[in-house]
Amino acid sequence: MFTHVVQAKYINDFKVWLSFNDGAKGEVDLSSELYGEIFEPLKDVSFFKSFTLEGHTLTWSNGADFAPEFLRGLIN
Repeated sequence: MFTHVVQAKYINDFKVWLSFNDGAKGEVDLSSELYGEIFEPLKDVSFFKSFTLEGHTLTWSNGADFAPEFLRGLIN
């Protein structure tokens, strides 16, 4: 089974609550993952919280995204 994000809700700062197609749910803090040119704009909280759910993961208008498997691994 491929991992998909099926629901995402902004919490605060750089935290997002996620639900996956395998039933896993939880909060992820992406504050320590925002490095590299594509992720620089996400350090602005107003831009960070503008994500959408597209292609089975979180995406931003500048082309940034995280693999759903990576996000799933951040949930305890």
